[in-house]
Amino acid sequence: MCHFTQRSSTLSFPKICSLFWRFHHTSMSRLCSCSKTVSDEKYQDPFQLGSKDLKNLYEDIKKELLVSTAELKEMCDYYFDGKGKAFRPMIVVLMARACNIHHNNSREVQASQRSVAIIAEMIHTASLVHDDVIDDANSRRGKKTVNRIWGERKAVLAGDFILSAASVALARIGNTTIISVLTQVIEDLVRGEFLQLGSKENENERFAHYLEKTFKKTASLIANSCKAVSILGCPDPKVHEIAYQYGKNVGIAFQLIDDVLDFTSCADHLGKPTAADLKLGLATGPVLFACQQFPEMNAMIMRRFSKPGDVERARKYVLQSDGVQQTTYLAQRYCHEATREISKLRPSPEREALIHLTEMVLMRDK
Repeated sequence: MCHFTQRSSTLSFPKICSLFWRFHHTSMSRLCSCSKTVSDEKYQDPFQLGSKDLKNLYEDIKKELLVSTAELKEMCDYYFDGKGKAFRPMIVVLMARACNIHHNNSREVQASQRSVAIIAEMIHTASLVHDDVIDDANSRRGKKTVNRIWGERKAVLAGDFILSAASVALARIGNTTIISVLTQVIEDLVRGEFLQLGSKENENERFAHYLEKTFKKTASLIANSCKAVSILGCPDPKVHEIAYQYGKNVGIAFQLIDDVLDFTSCADHLGKPTAADLKLGLATGPVLFACQQFPEMNAMIMRRFSKPGDVERARKYVLQSDGVQQTTYLAQRYCHEATREISKLRPSPEREALIHLTEMVLMRDK
């Protein structure tokens, strides 16, 4: 985890809160200066810049999912409908180009680097299928979940199959280092899910537990995918660390904003029910920050909002507190750190697009 995450396990929670408030003004001014970097003639829209390398992405994924059973194929294809923004593959191909340019001014994405982008999306989608089973979710991306249509047992098998196809594609790259880096993602996903199923009684440990879970469930995939393409494109370990740190910080910020949107966005816009985390018994950033102003939330957190009225009361407390703002400020800190890391690479349109992406993460509304 980045430097302020590591310190979070040794600082008391109130100190963490005051630190983020104090850092807010400096981080905002720095983020504004980053905006100036990408708003000039160098500015490139990340999705537009990455679109060339992501053309036919979902068709290529479906080629990896060669199945004889019509029902299994239909299930596997369900989320690979081409309607998503392909956020993770887009970061991966932009990072690949940025690292290639940094190393030898090559502006082409290698076939193996593009394969990493495909594998990342497959691992991500498999984790969504499994998450929906664990959470007994009804909707995802504005439509019914796989488990709701085909049942839990078949959904688990479909997730397993997508994951196995991703593993076959990973083995085909033929690089043991890349295999080691990306299989770490799968381990982290499982460990993150176990962390989410548990909770901490100690108030100070709770936030560190939450950030560790956030890293393993969300940021590890982006961090390690970025690291993988940097290894394939550049031999310098310093560049590998830059890529990893950028992906990690953007990934954590992305999830923090996701946790904010669970309280501030309407269900139709978000594509899934709001207050979903509270209904699952989860205390996310906004809840943990709000708990400082409303200590009575501690009991609700410990019983995982299981009593009648807990979810509604907790949501009211969060919206009355500064929990949403505090979590947003924390996401800004992570985005600033991501910008600081990627700025160490040689200037390129892809580097500027990755900088601009940190702003897009903060500004997204779904």
